[in-house]
Amino acid sequence: MKKSFPVVPVLTALFAASFFVVPLIATFYFSLKMTRGELGFAAYASVFNSAEFLTTITYSTIASLVAILIGAVIIVPTAYWVRLKVPRLRPVVEFISLLPLVVPPVVLVFGYIRLFGSNSWLPLTTTTAGTDMLLVLGYVVLSMPYMFRAVDNGLAVIDIATLTEAAESLGASRLRTIATVIFPNVRAAIISGAFLTFSISLGEFVLASLLNRPAFGPYLVQLGQDRAYEPAALAIMSFGFTWGCMVLMQVFATRKPGQRWFPRLTSRPAQRTTA
Repeated sequence: MKKSFPVVPVLTALFAASFFVVPLIATFYFSLKMTRGELGFAAYASVFNSAEFLTTITYSTIASLVAILIGAVIIVPTAYWVRLKVPRLRPVVEFISLLPLVVPPVVLVFGYIRLFGSNSWLPLTTTTAGTDMLLVLGYVVLSMPYMFRAVDNGLAVIDIATLTEAAESLGASRLRTIATVIFPNVRAAIISGAFLTFSISLGEFVLASLLNRPAFGPYLVQLGQDRAYEPAALAIMSFGFTWGCMVLMQVFATRKPGQRWFPRLTSRPAQRTTA
């Protein structure tokens, strides 16, 4: 019996996708209208010629990558240990990981300023390196619900008890087991959490603005206060830049050790023809 075409699911998917695609098309079209009477990339050229754009996008990219690294190093061993040794504490750890969704970022940054201000026992805000550290740790906290959920789901589909016993029977320490066995098995989950962490950190405004750091989020807001077409172009560029970095992270994460970046071209042997 011939199956009927799923009209309703396809229409529903197209309708849902329109909420994502149509605003992007409209924003892109508006960004091309900087020159009166013609379409062009003048707004994009104006953004690229700005030294502040390169400074902020570089700063936010580095801060986001460091936040991803710190988050993975903290959350993967924690989620692994909770599932292996103390599963009864999993609801408590999960509740703690969801607190950043309840506590506003403005409360978090004012707590940082009060706790690590110039009059505190650890005045991190008095130095550039200390303030950068607070911003990166703030990104780690904001991304904790997404990174923990992704890693926890990744650990749920593998038998970590059997993997741990097998590694320890071969003489591996607990730290080496986490580094060489657990991390590779939850690599896809870490990448999923890294995607969300990178997206949140790249466009974050409150922490970077109140800590007075040259991040991309405050620059985007500042540019939108007195310009019209450049913010639209910057939004399209940041969207493409974010997805480009995600694709690169996916490529590096799924590449096996010793695997060639490009397939080797082999020539076919010439076939002999018989008379």
